[in-house]
Amino acid sequence: MTTEQHVDVVITGAGMVGLALALALAPSGRRICLLEQRPGDVGDWLDALAALPVEQYDSRVSALNPASVQLLQQLGAWATVQADYRACGYRDMRVWDGEAQGRIHFSADALHLDSLGHIVENRIIQAALLHQLAGHDNLQLLTGVSLQTLSAPAADGRRQLTLSDGRCLSADLVVGADGALSRTRQLSGLAATEWDYGHHALVTTIVTEQAHADTCWQRFTEDGPLALLPLAGDGHHSSIVWSTSPAHARELMALNDDDFCRALALASEHCLGQVVATAERQLIPLRQRHAHQYVEAGLALVGDAAHTIHPLAGQGVNLGFMDAAALADVIESAWARGEAIADVRVLRRYQRQRRGANLCMSAAMEGFRRLFAPRPAPIRLLRSCGMNLMDRLEPVKQHLVLQALGLSGERPERLRQPS
Repeated sequence: MTTEQHVDVVITGAGMVGLALALALAPSGRRICLLEQRPGDVGDWLDALAALPVEQYDSRVSALNPASVQLLQQLGAWATVQADYRACGYRDMRVWDGEAQGRIHFSADALHLDSLGHIVENRIIQAALLHQLAGHDNLQLLTGVSLQTLSAPAADGRRQLTLSDGRCLSADLVVGADGALSRTRQLSGLAATEWDYGHHALVTTIVTEQAHADTCWQRFTEDGPLALLPLAGDGHHSSIVWSTSPAHARELMALNDDDFCRALALASEHCLGQVVATAERQLIPLRQRHAHQYVEAGLALVGDAAHTIHPLAGQGVNLGFMDAAALADVIESAWARGEAIADVRVLRRYQRQRRGANLCMSAAMEGFRRLFAPRPAPIRLLRSCGMNLMDRLEPVKQHLVLQALGLSGERPERLRQPS
């Protein structure tokens, strides 16, 4: 007979957002269990990362805004990123219309900030969060397991889970943090709207002739946006995210390295000179998803399990971290008041905070994507004039960038106080 283990919260997925949520809840002393499909041991994962050559970068990176960095500081992970790993703070962002003359320059100096954000490899963010787990006896990480079944809520909202290794768990709250194809969302029956963006994202690491100058460069091409994101190190390594049509993406993947470097330099209008080297390329189909509801009794969705957006502004992980911070606030407040965290009325406080904000960001990204789609010459001229006008309207430009940096608008309670 299989024994059922009860915990307060089960988080499916020990990626960046799931780990952040677990660590945010750790000081409560409650029993938190994380489920991770990746097999192995945390110590082995961290040792393998430490053994990688310094010039070997992860092709998947995140542009962390100041609000996300503040959360990582509170969780103790940011100090680990800086001391043991690497991050590249960027002070400028230069965006231009590749089909016209429109340009916008965002500067940290104009906002009196040290940086606009940091480009950090995803595996480094995850490793820094994993380092913090050892300091919390109430956090349990189960690796090499996946969610097989999820019960409907009991009368008190509790859920039962069956894992791929046969183990059974019960929890007051199950949080789906298991990515865009969330098994938790599927098993719960929570519906989501999704559509294909008609873009694939080609990602890789490159070496350029000129130094990146701690600047993010983004050109809107006829096929889609191309971003060059600065990486820590010698100043000549950058991560690229080239969103383009599936047919063009396949053509780029078929090129040899030399031809690809030439094509990339041309597409970026040689903003960093010649592209002298490239790492292995990866292709990621892009789809938009948004759950109709983030919560029901005994269940909540965070991060990509609840929403995915186009990567053109690099906001995906930042939205996920804000989800984690907001849900942690709601859970801790409920515990302090003696409320049941499985109660859907409690969980809707989280949904009210985050769903509208995430929908607004999703709509903004969709608007940008459509704005820079192929247009007749008169529309391109108006678009270009609009970009140049916005570049001169500092108050408007600063308002927009402060929202993207997570420094304006409604913020989770824990991020309203200095770290």
